[in-house]
Amino acid sequence: MTVFETDFEDLTLVHRGKVRDVYEVDGHFLIVATDRLSAFDVVLPDPIPGKGSVLTSMSLFWFDMLGHIVPNHLVSAEVDDYPAKAKRYADLLQGRSMLVKKAEPLPIECIVRGYITGSGWKEYQKKGSVCGISLPHGLQESQRLPDPIFTPSTKAEAGEHDENISFEVAVSKVGLDLAERVKEISLALYDTAASYAMEKGVIIADTKFEFGMCDGVLTLIDEVLTPDSSRFWPADKYQVGKGQPSFDKQFVRDYLESVGWDKSPPAPRLPADIIEKTAARYQDALERLTGAS
Repeated sequence: MTVFETDFEDLTLVHRGKVRDVYEVDGHFLIVATDRLSAFDVVLPDPIPGKGSVLTSMSLFWFDMLGHIVPNHLVSAEVDDYPAKAKRYADLLQGRSMLVKKAEPLPIECIVRGYITGSGWKEYQKKGSVCGISLPHGLQESQRLPDPIFTPSTKAEAGEHDENISFEVAVSKVGLDLAERVKEISLALYDTAASYAMEKGVIIADTKFEFGMCDGVLTLIDEVLTPDSSRFWPADKYQVGKGQPSFDKQFVRDYLESVGWDKSPPAPRLPADIIEKTAARYQDALERLTGAS
């Protein structure tokens, strides 16, 4: 079942994001991962079949693996555990939803880069730095960095663009103590996940974490280390000095750039073969990293 958007009329919709629909249910949030796909912060008109289930399964896998580093907001992903009013929608919710604790999100996104690519590569070519962090001279595209770097960004609403910011700007938004904590935790999460993924033949080039405060406790929220929030590269095809094949939506980004879209809404329609190949890449990432099919 492909789900572009949900409309649970007797549940309170509190937020419809680029990919997720969030409802309030009996003091918790019910997060539904749809099959919507966003690129360059614009929601595309065509869903990717099975995408929401992949995102949910992968997040659950990482929540379990990384729980010793930082608490997360998961209560349950079993529909049988949901409040009665949500169970009515079991067919839609099964496999693509999570019941989570309420948290107040931090106003920054926590990005960790282990390799120089994407917007970081573009900035490095112009300035020799990424988000104010000076990097060694002579790096090539897709090269592994000497050490992973923490490069926060603003958090954009649907239709708006995230903006890379310096650590100092992040401090101005959340305070020094909290900024240092999320930096330390983000780097620890990345190191653990990247080491595991490499054993499975997958390079995590970069990824985005989101945190919130839940009853005064810093908590990992939203999705974790999915093809939507990360760049996954096949290790056996990795070559420094050029862009890499990927298991994530970079495939769609490349297509959209090839057709000259100006990255402003509305986004163009995706050809059937692009949709099919993207769905296959998401599924491949899930199987390689988690063993799930």
